[in-house]
Amino acid sequence: MIDLSYVRANLPVVEEKLRARGMDPAVALGDFLTIDRERREAITQVETLKARRNKLTEEIAKLRKSGADAAAQTEETRTLKAQVDELETRATAADLKLQGILKTIPNLPQDSVPIGKDEHANREEKLWGDQPSFDFVPKPHWEIGEALSILDFNRAAKISGSRFVVHFGAGARLERALANFMLDLHTREHGYTEVLPPYMVNSRSLFGTGQLPKFAEDLFHCDDKGSFTGELEDSDHWLIPTAEVPVTNLFRDETLDESQLPIAFCAYTPCFRSEAGSYGKDVRGMIRQHQFQKVELVKFTTPEKSDAEHEALTRHAETVLERLGLPYRRMLLSTGDMGFASSKTYDLEVWLPGQNLYREISSCSNFGDFQARRANIRFRASGSGAKAGGAKKSEYLHTLNGSGLAVGRTYLAILENYQQADGTVRIPEALIPYMNGETVIRRQERF
Repeated sequence: MIDLSYVRANLPVVEEKLRARGMDPAVALGDFLTIDRERREAITQVETLKARRNKLTEEIAKLRKSGADAAAQTEETRTLKAQVDELETRATAADLKLQGILKTIPNLPQDSVPIGKDEHANREEKLWGDQPSFDFVPKPHWEIGEALSILDFNRAAKISGSRFVVHFGAGARLERALANFMLDLHTREHGYTEVLPPYMVNSRSLFGTGQLPKFAEDLFHCDDKGSFTGELEDSDHWLIPTAEVPVTNLFRDETLDESQLPIAFCAYTPCFRSEAGSYGKDVRGMIRQHQFQKVELVKFTTPEKSDAEHEALTRHAETVLERLGLPYRRMLLSTGDMGFASSKTYDLEVWLPGQNLYREISSCSNFGDFQARRANIRFRASGSGAKAGGAKKSEYLHTLNGSGLAVGRTYLAILENYQQADGTVRIPEALIPYMNGETVIRRQERF
């Protein structure tokens, strides 16, 4: 969430950033200026009336001490109290309206983000690896997986509906091998602490990371409390769309010490998404599943270090692709393509020869203090960073996250990049120890 005082002091900048995101500031901000003015006027009047009431209280005390009549002053204090109560109610109502507006406004993009209305304005920042050449026409992963009898979309549809898949044998092992490889790499070499969070969260957690209230239709809400009413609760349940939600909210309503930062977590979890609005898109294969697994990277840091941590986190995700020998490119998303809560996002796109295109496999984002403000996550300066005199003042920290990587999309990238003419698939060298020494996936008989 954007800081109210920042919007007030930098309204032209905010309007410009919203236009860069393809939004009409007049619609996004609504009556912000009018409501804010009314709120501040009410607060100013309250302060004036309270000062008058305090003065009257002193006069009443003196009059009563001298035995004089203080009826008029007493009546005026009653009138003032009623006026103060009314003005405070008005100020509170205005504040709630302002917070309601701010909750729907996306994060403001950094100056380095290219301006554009959609993905066509994204900028390629890096290209890595050579696209494999084949002496046959490469197949898409769904054909490879079904021919090898390691993927079954039909049985998944029978038991759960569309956009699900069942993995068998070496396919199931490959999924597990990828997750273990990623977790080992991030914990042993990149310094992340592994965490296993709940797979269900409450609505306050989803508000903290920016999914609610705007993107409720993209989520799976459990019916233990009925449909979502718009009220943020601590006891309702949603299936997580990404581990970003529970891991970021580990520190909700907490104040950390600067000496603890940066904190880096990685988590392997299933992710559940309704894929609302994607009807007819990527209907074949494993691109848009209602359930998929992902290794998520989450960082908490100070504002001064967040840009550097963003670059480091992105490199950590890229390292997975490089160790697996998968060609990819790094794209800097434009203002019209970045997510609601992000101030800057790099997408890593892996090459898929069976589809002859690059496909997103990781989004690495810097959220600035946007999520921390919504989730009330602060830090307090320590040592030389603390201000001299008095108690150390706390401020909002910065949060970052990225997929390190989406396991299913890495899986399908391996099938397509390592396919062979005889229909088998080679195992990347880095994964062989995780595949019990197997070097090739061959067709298997299931039953």
